This record gives sequence, C-alpha cells and structure tokens, in this order.
Amino acid sequence: MELTWEIYLWGFVIAVVLGAVANKTNFCTMGAVADWVNMGDTGRFGAWAFAIAVATLGVLVLEYLGLVDMSLTASNDTAQPPYRTPNFVWPRYLLGGLLFGIGMTLGSGCGNKTMIRIGGGNLKSLVVFLVMGAAAYLMLYTSFDYYVFLQWMTPISPNLADHGIASQDLGALTAGLLGLEDAQTAYYLWALAIGVILLIWAFRKEEFRGRFDNVFGGLVVGLCILAAWYVTAGPMGQAWLEEIEFMDDPPRAYGAQSYTFVAPSGQTLYMLATEPGNPSLITFAMMAIAGVTVGSFLYAVLTRRFRIEWFVDKGDAGRHVIGGLLMGIGGVLGMGCTFGQGITGFSTLALGSILTFLSICLGSALTMKVQYYKLVYEDEATFGKALVTALVDLRLLPAGMRKLEAI
Repeated sequence: MELTWEIYLWGFVIAVVLGAVANKTNFCTMGAVADWVNMGDTGRFGAWAFAIAVATLGVLVLEYLGLVDMSLTASNDTAQPPYRTPNFVWPRYLLGGLLFGIGMTLGSGCGNKTMIRIGGGNLKSLVVFLVMGAAAYLMLYTSFDYYVFLQWMTPISPNLADHGIASQDLGALTAGLLGLEDAQTAYYLWALAIGVILLIWAFRKEEFRGRFDNVFGGLVVGLCILAAWYVTAGPMGQAWLEEIEFMDDPPRAYGAQSYTFVAPSGQTLYMLATEPGNPSLITFAMMAIAGVTVGSFLYAVLTRRFRIEWFVDKGDAGRHVIGGLLMGIGGVLGMGCTFGQGITGFSTLALGSILTFLSICLGSALTMKVQYYKLVYEDEATFGKALVTALVDLRLLPAGMRKLEAI
C-alpha cells in the first residue's frame, strides 16, 4: 500500500494548491457562465477555456513524449471514470450535463466551488455537499441509476468497438469514420487545433487577459489537472496498476484519473456509512476533495476572508438542497462535473466529455435566464413562458416564439 498512499499524498498536495488558487482567483465555472449570460463578461469563462487548453495541450505533450499512457482511460478496469470508453451512451452525457448545470446554478456553484466555499466557512455549501453525496451514493451504490436511466439509455447507444473503433476520443473517431490507419496522429492534430483555438479565443478577450486572476487561475487549474494525470497515468500510476494485481484488498477506485468532485462525495458517505476504518475505501478523488477544502481554508484564514454563512430563508435552503440533489444525480450520470468532464475529461478529447461540458453550460444558462424572467415578470412569467423566452435568448428557438419581452 506504500505506492497507493504516495499517489494519494500527491493527489492531496496538488489539490491543496488547486483549492488555494481557485479561492484566491475566484475561479468558478458557474460564475463564468453567469458573467457571460447576465453581463456579457467572458473573463471568467476565458479562465475556464484557458484551463481546458492548458490541460489538453499538456496531455498532448505528455502523450507524445511517452510520459503518460492515456489509453488507460478507455477501460473500466484502468480508469476512474473511463472517459474514452468505446461504449458511447450519449443520452447520459446530455441529460447528466443538463441536470448538473441546473443543479450547480441552484446550489451556488459546482462540486469544486462547493468544496472551496466549505473551506471558506460557508455552511450552506456543506449542506449541498451532503445532499450531493447522498444523491451520488444513490447512483453509485444502488440500482437506481440502472432502472431510472441506463436501462433505456444503453439500448439506444452505440458501442463503438462493434464498429472497430477502440475509443471515443476525437482522434479514434476521426480515423474510424474516415478509414484512416493512424488514429494517434489524428488525435494529436485535434488536440493541437482545439488547444490553440481555445488559447486564441481566451486571449482575444480583454476582460480575460486584462485580469491577472483570470490568467493565473486558468493556468494553475490546468496544470493541476495535468499533474494529476501524470501521477496516475504516468510511470507511478502504471506501477500502481501492476502492484494492485497482487493485492488481496486493493483500493476500490484505482487507475488513471484526475480531478472530479461529485462521485467522491458519494464515496465519502459510503465509507462513513459502512466501514469508516477501512483504508481500501479511501480513493484518490476523496483525497482531492479534502485537499481542495484544506487549500481553500488555509487561504481564507491567512487572508482573513473566512466567514461563516448560512441560509437566508427557507426558499434559499430549498434551492440549495434541490441543487445538491441534481448535482449528485447529474454528475454521476454524466460521468463528471465542470471539472471532472469540463476540464479533466475534455483534456482526453473524449466526445462524451465535450458533450457533457456543452450540456452543463446550457443547463446553467437556461436556469439563470428562467430565474431572471421569473424575477422580473413574477406571476406573468409561467415556467413555460420563461423557458421558451430563455431558449430564444440563447438563439435555440426563433425570435418569433418569444413569450416575454427582453429587458
């Protein structure tokens, strides 16, 4: 178990840096969507895009140099979660992302932001974490996810392996669809193109490049994701997989992985509810949520920003509870959150991760728009009218269908 704990320690230390920097720079994926939707400010969204670019280009370099084996991310046996799995259950990415996007908006932040807010003294986020963990527990350790979701999703989804495509990353998909022999080169080209496009898009925006915290936050977050990949999919991680084959009681969630914050909330509650003293139930991801919380706490205390916060009223409490519930269900269903899929998974160029990222953004933006119209028009704005108008605002429906006047 020595190598296991060495990997866990690295995961914790890197996450401490992630938590402190995310707190300092206010790196917030929900806030990024809110700034863009409500004020047209793309600064924090640029930080998110920059983090994705750094992680994607970094993985490209590590793979090209042979320093990581990202093929491990295609298998349930060697990855947590298997981002590049050929079993492309597309409804889970779309619906899971939408549910998570709605939930993080109601819950005042994604999984990572929830841990950062807990570290800063926010007890509302502690409630969100517990509810999110309970929902994730339900999805991970009961048959709820199968009977409610996967039972009907799986039959309508393709297994790419049946068509000779070993992975859902864009390189393998391109090679398989076009009949190319060199899927790896196709992947390199995709990674380089997407990484450069995201860099150009971000740095073209004055509201991003003109604020140090946006640039610094995006850079450090991307590097932390990359560092975790190196720890778990590099030489140390590969040796870990070999060692685990000979363990009588191996860890329950081992393999190539980087940072994600929904599934580990369920893993934490499972350990506390079953065998609190069983070290095999501790996971890399659980060490990550602990590290982010500690890093945020240290920054908040050292800068005297630690503040205890509680719910304003019952409505505030109800929104956060519903948000936590949707984040737990949506995060596990979509195989990740704004970090787990939106940065970590995206860096593997798995198509499912990209779909989840877009669905999260859509779910969050729609929720903000609906809330806005309900606030402005009150009783006149039924949910249906607010939703249709929100879809018009986001240019997903024609302007002639608008139900409420824009303000």
